[in-house]
Order: sequence, then structure tokens, then C-alpha cells
Amino acid sequence: MKILIPFNGMSQYDPEIDAKWQGSACGPVTAAAILRHHEKKEWDAGELYGALGTTRIGLFTWRLVRKFKKLTAGRYRIEKIRSVDEAKKELAAGRPLAMKFDRWFSFNWFSKPLFNYHWVPLIGFEEREDDLILYFHDNGKRNRPSRMQAVSYEKNKKFLTFVKIVPTQTD
Repeated sequence: MKILIPFNGMSQYDPEIDAKWQGSACGPVTAAAILRHHEKKEWDAGELYGALGTTRIGLFTWRLVRKFKKLTAGRYRIEKIRSVDEAKKELAAGRPLAMKFDRWFSFNWFSKPLFNYHWVPLIGFEEREDDLILYFHDNGKRNRPSRMQAVSYEKNKKFLTFVKIVPTQTD
């Protein structure tokens, strides 16, 4: 089974984001891209950087959840997901998730995940006999826009955190 949500990624190196914050803007860019997907309007990731309480070392999961709830004033339900099965259900329902790779705060310092610390929009999955492949947008690099990538869930599961962002009302 393969699910892939049509999705337009954003780059954390976009000029709207202050150059000194671009290296740690993956969390706000992920939130802005998911909001843009649901609301079909532009969100300023540079403004979200401050509004979500992002720091130069990144955006903590608890802070994303708490600040996002205040920022969207009940228009979204946001919560950390406890299982990959729940993440798959959200994707099957057409709702992208925020996914965080975290080598440092998961205390797996000597492992080699795809990213050490990075938020990305999770947009799909593919079930294979021996693994689950996750599809996401990588939020770009300097001089390169965001692009879709795939990663093995089995090889990265101890580093991953999923956060669902669900609209509470539809227009």
C-alpha cells in the first residue's frame, strides 16, 4: 500500500526568513507548509519562527504544540502521536504531519540517522514486506528548493517524533 499526499514544500532558506535564523527554521517552515496545505493561503515562516518560540538550536516538540494551539486559536487540533500506525491513519485521511528527526534529545548520540535534528512535513508512506518507507519534503538547502525524499522507518524509528495538525473545521 502506498499513500502520497500532493504537497508543495517550502525552503527554510527562503529570503522571508532572516539569514541568521535559516539554519534553525525547519520547524516553522514545516508548520507554515502544513498550514498552507490546509488553508490554501500563504503563511510567513519568518513570523512563525518567533511566534512558535523557535531558538537557534531548533523548535522543541512541546513548544510547537503549546504555541501552535495559542496561535491558531482552536482552528486546529495539534498533538504528538504515539505510534506510526496513527501517523499512517492521518496520512491515509489526507493530512500531512510534522515529523522530527532527533539524534541529540533521543540520546542516540553514536547513531547515524538521515538528519541529526530536523523538522519536515511527512506526506506519505509505502508499506513494503520488510520495511515502511516514509515520504517527506526536506525543507530545502541554500540554493536548492525543498524536494521530496524517502527514508526507512525501521532504520530511523528511534529518532522520529510525529505531530498531527488537524483542522477542527472545514470550509
